[in-house]
Amino acid sequence: MLMIKAIIRPEKVGIVLSELCDAGFPAVTKLDVVGRGKQRGVKVGEVHYDELPKEMLMLVVNDEDKDDVVKIIVRSSKTGVKGAFGDGKIFVSVVDEVYTISSGNSGL
Repeated sequence: MLMIKAIIRPEKVGIVLSELCDAGFPAVTKLDVVGRGKQRGVKVGEVHYDELPKEMLMLVVNDEDKDDVVKIIVRSSKTGVKGAFGDGKIFVSVVDEVYTISSGNSGL
């Protein structure tokens, strides 16, 4: 199993969640986050915005579903055809075990 964490623009969350659900991945945790990338924020006139609002989506999938999920997130969260700075990042990490609290069962 793998955990996919995607940090994306807030205005892209609706379309990403819709695309994931349509593809059979309805279980997602969404968090409001702030941060900055390599550009170290944004400067507008004399004002420097160091903490930019983003959304983090987290989901756990079977190994064989990783490529499909990553493609969906990239396609539906990219700004324009080529993308833009600030579109976000996707992190993939291994999940050793998962347990459902209500039943105590392991696995997805």
